[in-house]
Amino acid sequence: MSDSEKFTKTADLLLEIGSLLMISGANTSRINRSIDRFSSALNFSVHSWIHQKTIIMTLTDNDTKMSATKVYNLPPHAINFKTISEISKASWKAIREGWTIDQIATEIERIKSLDRYSNLVVLIAVSFAVAGFCKIFNGDYLNMTVAFISAFMGLFVSQQIHKKHYNIYIRIFLASLTASLVASVGIIYNIGTNPQTALATSILFLIPGVPLINSFTDLLENNILNGLARFAVGAMIVLAIATGLFLAMYIFSINLS
Repeated sequence: MSDSEKFTKTADLLLEIGSLLMISGANTSRINRSIDRFSSALNFSVHSWIHQKTIIMTLTDNDTKMSATKVYNLPPHAINFKTISEISKASWKAIREGWTIDQIATEIERIKSLDRYSNLVVLIAVSFAVAGFCKIFNGDYLNMTVAFISAFMGLFVSQQIHKKHYNIYIRIFLASLTASLVASVGIIYNIGTNPQTALATSILFLIPGVPLINSFTDLLENNILNGLARFAVGAMIVLAIATGLFLAMYIFSINLS
């Protein structure tokens, strides 16, 4: 492989690694550290600018001093902590064992091919989690059942809309509206001792914990632009959730005050 081919392949591989980490929910500092470890193993220096939808990377070969800047547009985000963990472990192995570019590329392909939980498993697990929250907030078993069904229907709608590549905020709004409408039936028919608890907890699976936590950590680590961008995404998701809940309560004329 010529120096030029090696340079191009390294740049593309490091951009792909950064992209995988970003869309999987890693914070900015973790992305930079992982990229730095891989580049060090290959004897390259990297300077990156990472944003919500774009990565700009300047790569320098420490041997030939060849340098170039590349831009990579990120695909839609899909949280996957397993991908983040596996890439982090691979970056340490690359340094310790002196991996070649082909070894790193093979490992990244393996990580990309890892199985994810099926939609049905996610639906059931998330719905049970929401029912558990309902129990924590003094809901009885009937309230938990309503919360379970509400979350199941809301997440199902979210999954189906996601397959059609709709705007994320539209998807969150429709999922919130669906879950809230189903849970509102429990209030209308007074199902259980605390039907309002089922309504309040039915949308908790939509809370944007990852964007808001990453926003906070990015701001603390002085990645101001990315922190603000992630905060804005989290705030928009919260607004979409609140709008869906408000519309469901308006339709059924529900007043919890």
